[in-house]
Amino acid sequence: MSAAFYTVADDRYFLGAVGLVNSLRLIGHDEPVYILDCGLTAKQRDLLAPGGVEFVDGPRDTPGNLLKTIAPRSHPAEGVVLIDADIIVTRPLGELVERGSSGEVIAFGTDMDRFEPAWGELGMGAASPRAYLCSALVFCGGERGAEIVRLMDERRDRVDWERTYWRANDEDYPLVHADQDLFNAVLTTSVEPELITELEGRLMAFPPFTGLRVTNDRSLRCEYGDGAEPYVLHHWNAKPWLQPSHHGPYSRLLRRLLLGSDVPVRVPEEMIPLRLRSGPLAWADRMRVNARERLRWHVGEPLAVRVGRSARHEPGAAG
Repeated sequence: MSAAFYTVADDRYFLGAVGLVNSLRLIGHDEPVYILDCGLTAKQRDLLAPGGVEFVDGPRDTPGNLLKTIAPRSHPAEGVVLIDADIIVTRPLGELVERGSSGEVIAFGTDMDRFEPAWGELGMGAASPRAYLCSALVFCGGERGAEIVRLMDERRDRVDWERTYWRANDEDYPLVHADQDLFNAVLTTSVEPELITELEGRLMAFPPFTGLRVTNDRSLRCEYGDGAEPYVLHHWNAKPWLQPSHHGPYSRLLRRLLLGSDVPVRVPEEMIPLRLRSGPLAWADRMRVNARERLRWHVGEPLAVRVGRSARHEPGAAG
């Protein structure tokens, strides 16, 4: 198999997974999509199947953040794309997939200046400081990609979930960011620096999507004021399908991906929250939530409080 996408979902992350799969297919990607099933219902699996999805049975009692490497180890491909279920793809990823398959390790930058010498105590060698990269979307492949997946997979049990960002948020814990710290631990101990490519962080757009606008709902294209186009939208905090959140670019495209007549995965409207449906009642609900969120973002809680509460919202599937 030349390349494949790998994600994790349970019943709560079903609508996010639908958005991810439909976005990949509309953009033109026909590679297999493997979903590690950590609690999807039989109906949800049946609905996802027309999107060319392959299911891999996964644990139901472990946070999905720690399970990203199970599917690629059991169903390997030459090109490996690890991708979270709260991502919408907005432009073709083919070049990045090909580069990853050829030996590069490609991920997006973060605004975090983080390095832990203790990562060198995980049995992979001494750790050397590097840029701290995001683990939500990773392109790799070949022997090197398989080794990265193996090293992360064999060490996921070393993460004490109760000390992570989503629980106690123990700032002194070297693996407080769970899979992301594991990923960076592998990069800083086991991958030559010249083989790692850091993509500009804003090309993985995230809330509140400052300066970003949707330019074409049908093709999913988005653009910043300077013309730069992100590859994906990543709703890493509170999930729009799980709780009311600002109706920005991600929610707008998610509605298009859930309700569009041209998508392979079709979802009955009764399975979609009112605010993401069509019609005047849904519109009114979105406007109400937007008004509340604008007030909270601009004059409400400090950023650290908002981020902390949002991050702790997701104890299950990856995202």
